[in-house]
Amino acid sequence: MRKSLDIIVPVYNEEECIEQTISRLCGVRESLYNELDVNFIFVDDGSRDKSLAILEEYASKYPFIKALSFSRNFGHQFAVSAGLDYSKGDYVAIIDADLQDPPELIKDMYEKTKEGYQVVYGKRLKRKKETAFKKFTAFAFYRVFDSLCQIKVPTDTGDFRLITREVADALKNMPEKHRFIRAMVPWVGFKSTPLYYNRDERFAGVTKYPLSKMLKLASDGILSFSTKPIKFIHILAGFLMLISVLLLVTGLFWYNAFLLCLLAGLIFFVGALQLFAIGIVGEYVGRIFEEVKNRPIYIVQKKLNI
Repeated sequence: MRKSLDIIVPVYNEEECIEQTISRLCGVRESLYNELDVNFIFVDDGSRDKSLAILEEYASKYPFIKALSFSRNFGHQFAVSAGLDYSKGDYVAIIDADLQDPPELIKDMYEKTKEGYQVVYGKRLKRKKETAFKKFTAFAFYRVFDSLCQIKVPTDTGDFRLITREVADALKNMPEKHRFIRAMVPWVGFKSTPLYYNRDERFAGVTKYPLSKMLKLASDGILSFSTKPIKFIHILAGFLMLISVLLLVTGLFWYNAFLLCLLAGLIFFVGALQLFAIGIVGEYVGRIFEEVKNRPIYIVQKKLNI
């Protein structure tokens, strides 16, 4: 039986990119025509521009172009998750609509699966036209994440990858509300390998991942895959208690204004750390609260060719 490939493309206000993205994806489809039936699953994440209208036009002409439209903006990770939920292919690829990740590499990823790999992820060698700040924060995040979490997430990667149906089904069975797919994939396991490439600059428009969204994604990743921040609070508390005892003992023999200032500063410092610790615990409790409500992680308003 002829096998198939679904290419998931999350979309949020990408009217300037979509037509070029479809054009290049059609080139990928043509290059794989002799081996795979290729379908595209675009997931419109509540776009406020003409993105959905463009997708509707193309979907009316080509049955292999499928689309979902959310009732509002739920977020990139949920758009990818929706694509996974509605995918049926033997292979599933994930790529953004901004063309920073070359669609043509999907064929190379598929070729890697013939060697027995079930996950082929894009690993960036260079990131064209990205600011030094963004490169540094990405570099720092992956190293911090690696030190905090038991899950080994490949550095310098995004969600650009190709997975087999087994992996896609495993991900569909992970219903958590705070999603970090690039860590969820290595968590489920399976044989994986990188595909090295140079990341292009965005084809058009502006990034949909400002600093606030980057920070949220980073916190979702760390808090969803590590309990070390809470354990760190215990260590820090013990260290501060030791310092407090030493200062109090010192105060028995040396009492002057300097020591009073030092003690006052320590009290304020400890108070700030207590609030910080409560905040970390609150983040974990908040995530439990979100999970137990059991709300859907996204709501589909419209389906095209699905």
